[in-house]
Amino acid sequence: QVQLVESGGGLVQPGGSLRLSCAASGSIFSIYAMGWYRQAPGKQRELVAAITSGGSTNYADSVKGRFTISRDNAKNTVYLQMNSLKPEDTAVYYCNADALPGTTGWGPRGDYWGQGTQVTVSS
Repeated sequence: QVQLVESGGGLVQPGGSLRLSCAASGSIFSIYAMGWYRQAPGKQRELVAAITSGGSTNYADSVKGRFTISRDNAKNTVYLQMNSLKPEDTAVYYCNADALPGTTGWGPRGDYWGQGTQVTVSS
């Protein structure tokens, strides 16, 4: 199976920056898209940013120009650089990977989630 472990969350003042990391481990044949989602209290989980294995990216309108997603395919790791943070960015951030586990490539392909990391933007 595939395990995702996030790191890098914390408390930051408005206007500050944080960098989240998510490393995938386990028996992995291939990882396709990876992404970051977030969930604020009382709200539904929403997509923040996603990146394909080829490097194509997609961002929520609310973070465009402030957040940058990147990945290191050799390390099975995805990053989220968050700049100009706002209080409304406060949420639990979850890493997601569309991956094919195992060693043969026979699958089944699945959707995997990390445990989440808290990001709090407050003065």
